[in-house]
Amino acid sequence: MSIQPVVVYASALCPYCRWAKALLEQRGIDYQEIGVDTDREKWAEMQQRSGRHTVPQIFFGDRHIGGFDDLSALDRSGGLNQLLTDD
Repeated sequence: MSIQPVVVYASALCPYCRWAKALLEQRGIDYQEIGVDTDREKWAEMQQRSGRHTVPQIFFGDRHIGGFDDLSALDRSGGLNQLLTDD
């Protein structure tokens, strides 16, 4: 469904990561998951892109959405649907 590539930096043990991925799946949004558990380079990439040190970190294209709380708030406000329809 998503036109922009959606990237989720995540950890296997993180419940917020699971919730974020479940929300995206419920909305029919395809995403690429980048596991940062054991990959220091990907962890550093996530930190550099987001300026944050926690997971998940979610991006729609080059736009940083934030973590699960940010994604959930965006969904509740209708902003997630708007992101999907913006070119």
